[in-house]
Amino acid sequence: MNRNQSVQYSKIGILSISHMLNDFYSNYLPQMLPFLVVLHPEFTATRAAILISAFTITSSFFQPLFGFFLDRAGKRWFVYVGTLWMAVMLSLTGLIQNYWLLVTFSALAGLGTAAFHPQASTMVNVLSGDHKAVLLSGFVAFGNFGFALGPLILIPLFQAYGLEATVITVIPGLLVAIILAFFAPKNNILSGSTPPLSVVIRSLQSASRELVAIIGVIAIRSLAYTGLLTMLPLYFKSENVSNIVAGHLLTIMLAAGAIGGIIGGFISDYYGRKRLIVGSLVLSTPMFFGFFYTQGLLSTIFLALAGAALLSSFSVTVIAAQEAIPNNKALAAGLTMGFAGGIGGLAVVLIGRIADTWGLSAAIFVLFLLPIVAGLIALGMKSRPAARFQRSLAVKTN
Repeated sequence: MNRNQSVQYSKIGILSISHMLNDFYSNYLPQMLPFLVVLHPEFTATRAAILISAFTITSSFFQPLFGFFLDRAGKRWFVYVGTLWMAVMLSLTGLIQNYWLLVTFSALAGLGTAAFHPQASTMVNVLSGDHKAVLLSGFVAFGNFGFALGPLILIPLFQAYGLEATVITVIPGLLVAIILAFFAPKNNILSGSTPPLSVVIRSLQSASRELVAIIGVIAIRSLAYTGLLTMLPLYFKSENVSNIVAGHLLTIMLAAGAIGGIIGGFISDYYGRKRLIVGSLVLSTPMFFGFFYTQGLLSTIFLALAGAALLSSFSVTVIAAQEAIPNNKALAAGLTMGFAGGIGGLAVVLIGRIADTWGLSAAIFVLFLLPIVAGLIALGMKSRPAARFQRSLAVKTN
């Protein structure tokens, strides 16, 4: 392995920890929902879905734009300015009384994570040498762990001090932004010639069939994921489950999902991206129903298994897109971590309407069916040899 291929673990570690905080903020608004329902009785499931969608849409649909720009000229300041921007916007949400102003601040906050993700994920990809799948899975897993910390930290905070306590949550964002400003990679790691727009378009056209399948998988999975994070807190509230217990259940699902993401990265290296994506998504639907129709410890185990299965393909779909358009990695990250997720986030409003019309149980039933739909769409992905096989073939060839 030459110097250019060496793995820079310290910088990847800093980016991964930053990703954990970034995604902690990304799961910020759903934890406010049970408290907003108490403060504002007119706060319907549809209004909750609109609020979450406002953040999801800006944080997602702007990522490909940032990704295209970053493929042309890497901007390291995106990672720390984006983190600080999102922290400041979200820390003010608890002070806002007007619903539409709250939606506006949520949408503005989403721009911060839209700036962070394409640059940070591309930095990790380039800094990972020959261990891209595993280290990118680790980077994504840190984000998922941050997501899992949201209910564990924020619900007790809001329970004890009210939504005004959001102002103090700017502190970790400020600290991490300072760390990134000093320790994020200082050189332009997006080395090589910059392809013109026409070349990028041809690259997208040549891989269009596979990209459509990947984006479809991520959009449906994102709808299930975002929808559950929006509807489950409201469902638990309607069933008189305490906010603390509900927060613990969501943390279990998300933490299991983070672990599942790491395991999924290893499995996809050994058995192929497509097999892992199809198998894990199809498996998650019966696991979710197992959670819903059982009780006690068994129900919690099913929820953990469902979360692990649903999110085990999270980083794998990003890598699959980067393999489909290898010369536009930041754009691929933006399309998968951003645009496709935004489509799913936008559709959460429909789930909110289902909940208001037919009840929360009906909406959750629909969400439980979505992963198996995503798995069927994944059958349209291109089958590539497993990364382990490719490395073995390269060694034999050399």
